[in-house]
Amino acid sequence: MAATSEEAIKQFSALMEQRESSSLVLLLFFAKNQEKIRLFSSSWPLNCSNFFLAVEEPLKSTFQVERFRLGRIDEISDCLLQLMDCLNWRVQNEIDIVLAKPILPSDIYRVIRDTLLVGLTGYSKQGQPVYAFGVGLSTFDKASVNYYVQSHIQMNEYRDRVVLPAASKKFGRQINTCLKVMDMTGLKLSALSQIKMLTMITTVDDLNYPEKTETYYIVNAPYVFSACWKVVKPLLQERTKKKIQVLYGSGRDELLKVMDYESLPHFCKREGSGSSSDSLDGVDCYSYDHPFHQQLYNYMKQQQSLNQDSVGPRKQGSVHVDVPSPGLEEAKIAETIKAELQNLRGSGGLAHSFSSIQIEGP
Repeated sequence: MAATSEEAIKQFSALMEQRESSSLVLLLFFAKNQEKIRLFSSSWPLNCSNFFLAVEEPLKSTFQVERFRLGRIDEISDCLLQLMDCLNWRVQNEIDIVLAKPILPSDIYRVIRDTLLVGLTGYSKQGQPVYAFGVGLSTFDKASVNYYVQSHIQMNEYRDRVVLPAASKKFGRQINTCLKVMDMTGLKLSALSQIKMLTMITTVDDLNYPEKTETYYIVNAPYVFSACWKVVKPLLQERTKKKIQVLYGSGRDELLKVMDYESLPHFCKREGSGSSSDSLDGVDCYSYDHPFHQQLYNYMKQQQSLNQDSVGPRKQGSVHVDVPSPGLEEAKIAETIKAELQNLRGSGGLAHSFSSIQIEGP
């Protein structure tokens, strides 16, 4: 049985190394050999990634079993089940071709970029892509939920298929993770209405794109974040806590230890700059007109042309993607944040000024 199981592992690994292997091919193989793989995996050492390192994207970073194991410190059989759920989700929602389905017309995509603030600002000194997120000023209020989920998944897929491979080539080593700088400027009690959207996005990431972020840097944190962080922090797994660094003010000095000035998000280049569209160099990384977003959108239009047989002519409208229900941990965190925001609203929490609050690190 051991020899047969090991052969199944090798076949699965070989499939992952083939760029033409779709999620459906992997899912069918995985389902057929699940018991063999589970039995063999029970004797894996702590670092089992050697079995699942593929040569190239897109399947390499998306389907490394080691990432699912690290994301869920549990039995190997549980991480394999999560991997199978991920493959099934990709097949059912045609994630393999989601980059061939650009959001049309471009005016809608522009609106999404104005209300879901995210951008690529450069690379760390170790070569990891640096993403900026305007959490506090993202309103998610100018398009349907489906549009925002679609855009977020497309951003993830573009990162895995294009950005990370390009970074690996640029820096001459394999790069599988990114850094995220989360700007909390503008975070208010009204964020209660945004929790559902944020929970959906984080659930997609947790279940289908685990271990893609090396470190989360929290900057420009107001009182409302400090209050929520104190009640949420105890609920997080230790591995997650270690990934989150709450920095003082804009965090510029700390961030310059891991990235050059040119890669700093615009809201970190001076104290109190916030997420304003006015940056020191005049470039807003969130904007639809930023080179990163132009490259992403043009890439999707190119993929649409190359995959006409699969996707057909695109019309205006969003792509519906099923979002899995959040796990118990994610659901508890969301409910805890809601409760704390409601408590703050009742106690007039916004009366506290930012300058008087001392943010505690993780």
